[in-house]
Amino acid sequence: MVPAALPEDVAELDPILAGNAGLGTGDTVAIAPASLPPLQTLALRIDGGTAAHADIKDALFDMALTLGDRITLTLPAARASAAEVIATTPGPAGVVDDATALSVETTAPAYDGIGGMSEEIARVHEMVAAPLTRPDLYAALGIEAPRGVLFAGPPGSGKTLLARAVAARTRAAFFQIDGPEIVSKHYGDSEAALRRTFTAAQRATPAIIFIDEIDAIAPARASLSGDRQVERRIVAQLLTLMDGLSDRGRVIVMAATNQPDALDPALRRPGRFDREIVFRPPQPSQRRDILAVHLARAPLGPDADLERLAAVTHGYVGADLASLAREAAVAALARASREAGGEAHVRAENLRITAADLDHGLAVTGPSALRGAGPDLPPVAWRDVGGLDAAKAALELAVLRPLRHTVLHDRLRVAPARGILLSGPPGTGKTLLARALAAEAGMNVIAVRPPRILSRYFGEAERAIAEVFATARATAPTLLFFDEFDALAPRRGGGGEVHDRIVAQLLTEFDAVSVTRGVVVLAATNRAGAIDSALTRPGRFDLVVPVPLPDMGARAAILSVHLKDRPVAPDVNLAELAEMTGGFSGADLAGLVDMAALGALERALLSGETEPCLTREDLVAACARIAAAEALRRQDFINGESHR
Repeated sequence: MVPAALPEDVAELDPILAGNAGLGTGDTVAIAPASLPPLQTLALRIDGGTAAHADIKDALFDMALTLGDRITLTLPAARASAAEVIATTPGPAGVVDDATALSVETTAPAYDGIGGMSEEIARVHEMVAAPLTRPDLYAALGIEAPRGVLFAGPPGSGKTLLARAVAARTRAAFFQIDGPEIVSKHYGDSEAALRRTFTAAQRATPAIIFIDEIDAIAPARASLSGDRQVERRIVAQLLTLMDGLSDRGRVIVMAATNQPDALDPALRRPGRFDREIVFRPPQPSQRRDILAVHLARAPLGPDADLERLAAVTHGYVGADLASLAREAAVAALARASREAGGEAHVRAENLRITAADLDHGLAVTGPSALRGAGPDLPPVAWRDVGGLDAAKAALELAVLRPLRHTVLHDRLRVAPARGILLSGPPGTGKTLLARALAAEAGMNVIAVRPPRILSRYFGEAERAIAEVFATARATAPTLLFFDEFDALAPRRGGGGEVHDRIVAQLLTEFDAVSVTRGVVVLAATNRAGAIDSALTRPGRFDLVVPVPLPDMGARAAILSVHLKDRPVAPDVNLAELAEMTGGFSGADLAGLVDMAALGALERALLSGETEPCLTREDLVAACARIAAAEALRRQDFINGESHR
C-alpha cells in the first residue's frame, strides 16, 4: 500500500522486488495489472540450511514469481533464507498455489562438512550418487541401479542432512515430501500430490525424491483400522508410482523413518526400497567429529576439550550435539555481556567458548531419544546415599568397576551383570540407589513404572517393552530401571494373559541385552518371590541385592545425610535419634527430618525468631508422629488381611 505521504505518481518497492525488476531509485516505470497462471512446478535454490517443504510452500503461497527472481523466505522460528527461482513450468512466470510441485536445491554442506558419518556417506555415495552421476557404469555391468533407499535411524541422526548433501553433490533436483503434511482429508488429494511430485521429478532428471517420516503415510496396511482408508490409498499409490519409474537410476526415491518395522512390508521388497542404511547413534570419536563441525567457526578457549565432551555425551545424535554447541555459544555471549557490563560493550574478537560454557550446554541439553522415555530421575551423589554400604558395595562391584576397568574385564572375559534386582521393603532407598548409581557411572537412565507398560489392548504391552529396550540400546551406556517389578512380571499362570506375554517379551529382550554392551537392567521390588522364576536365572537378573531396613548405624548415617545442610541445635544427638527410630525406613527418616524442619519453621514464625534451628524437641516430636502414623498403617493392613 502506498503511504499517504507519497505523491500518486510515486511507487515504493521493497529492495528485493526492485532488484528482481532491475530498478533503482528514481527510475520511471509503467505499472499494469497482470493475470498469471498457477505454477505447475517450481524449483528453488536456497542458500544454506534446510527447511521442510511444507514451511517453504507456506512462505510462498499466493506469491507471483518469475524465473531468475531472488527472494527472501521467512520460515518458522524467525529464520530467513535467501532463495533463487531456477525453474518454473508451464511458463517463466506464475503464482504459487496448493497444486504447485516444489523442488529445492540447497547449498547443502559437502560430505566433508558432515561429521561422524563416514560409513553412511560411503554407502549413500555407492547407492545413490554413483548411479545418478555415472549411469553408464551400471549399464556396462548389466546391473540395475537401486530404485529406492530407506534411511532408518533415530530423529536428529542426520538422515535429511545426508539426503540434501548427496543431492547437492550430484547436482540432482531435490523433491521433498513431508509425510504428515501430505495426508489430506479430501478424497484423492494425497494421491494427486504424490503423482505431481513423481511427474515433476521425472521431468527434471537426475532427481531425488526424499520422503521424510514415511512411516506416517505408509504404515503396514494389515495394522490399519477400517477408518484409515487414506493411508491405504497412499500406500497403494506409492507402490504404483515406484513400480512405474521407467528411468531407473535417474530418479531415486529416498525415504527416512525412525520406525522401519512399522512400514508396509510391500515397500521393502526388491524393486521398491532395494537398500536400507541404518543410522546409529554416534560413538565418542564420531561425536567428537560432529562437535568439531558445529564449532568449526567458533573461537574456543584453551580449556575447551572436545574429546572430554564427546566421552560424556552418551546417546546424543547429531541434532543434540548441534543444540549443545548453540547453547554453549549463547552461554559464552551471556558471560561476555556480564563481564563487559552489557552486550553493547562486548568486542567480537574477545569472545571465547570455554569449558564452562560447554558444560552449561551439556547441562541444559540431553539425548532427544530419552525425552518422553519415562519419568525424570534427578541425579543423586553417590556419597549422599547413607546407610546402604552393603548394597553400594555390591553395585560398585557389579556395575561401576566393569565400566571403569573395561580392558581388564575384557582380558579375563568377565561379563558384567546385565540384570540386578534390588529387593527390600518400601522406602528403603531402592530408587535412590538407582539414581545415585546412574549419576556415579555417568550413564543415561530410563525409569519404567508398571502403569506405563500395562495396557488392555492386545500387543501394546509387549510393544512398549520392546521400545524401552530399543531406546536403552540406542542411548547406551544406559541404566534401565524398573520400579515395582513384581507388578509387571509376576509368576506366569497367576497374573493373567497380559502379564504372561510381558514376561515372555522381557525374556526375549534380556537375551538381546546379553550381547549388547552398555545396558544394565536394574529392578526394584518388595516381593521378590512373586517374580517369575525364569527372570531370576543367570543371564537375566544375575544379582539380587538386598536393601533391608537400616540398622542403628545405618540410621545414624542416613540422619546425618539429611541433617548436614540444616542448622542443628547442640542438644541433637544422632546416636540417640538412631536408637529411637528402630524399624524406620530411609524414607521415614527423610520424612522425620522434613517434619522436624516444618516444626522449627512454625515455631520461628510464632516467636519471631530470625535464626531458627532444629532442636532435639523438634526431632523427637516428629519421630513420635511418624511412629504413630506407621502403627496406624500396619493396623489398617492387618484389618484388611483379616477380612479377605
